Amino acid sequence: MQPIAISTLTICGIEELPAQSARKVSHVLSLLDPDLPELESFVAYEAHERTTLRFHDIITPQEGRVHPTEAHVDEILDFGAKLRESALKRQEGHLLVHCHMGISRSTAAMLSLIAQVHADEGEDVLFARLRAIRPQAWPNSVMIGFADQALKRDGRLTDALRRHYAHQLVAQPRYRQWMADLGRSAEVEMAG
Repeated sequence: MQPIAISTLTICGIEELPAQSARKVSHVLSLLDPDLPELESFVAYEAHERTTLRFHDIITPQEGRVHPTEAHVDEILDFGAKLRESALKRQEGHLLVHCHMGISRSTAAMLSLIAQVHADEGEDVLFARLRAIRPQAWPNSVMIGFADQALKRDGRLTDALRRHYAHQLVAQPRYRQWMADLGRSAEVEMAG
């Protein structure tokens, strides 16, 4: 696969965005709640390309909330394809993917992009790469399921996600209760 000429990968939450402004970010993928106003943080950034997708960080449909869909994940992968297409125009780049807290939607998106670029790499290696970028990663399982299908991973991304969740429950024990409080006990149960 053609390289994307991105030398730096960053995942963060909204509160961390101001600290990233001096890091020469070239591309931003923002995953935001639909009702959140436009973020002012990016005014302080140098020129960059930014794509914004709006949906809630949920794993079961809820009235009045926008559930992650296959179309959202397709847009994330289209974003990755455009990065590849523009690779010849730059020597390096810095991709910043963020959501509200930098834990779920953004880590699912980054894992999808990494899996897209490293199509021949094993799924557990992909999740290890993700943890190296964002140790507190707890990717949204619905998004990973759609990425698994889109990237023709035949369930292997979802199986590796189970192992990742098990790893995170040891590394981040508070996640067990936190995810339950957020209505995401099904993801905790995926860890076995």
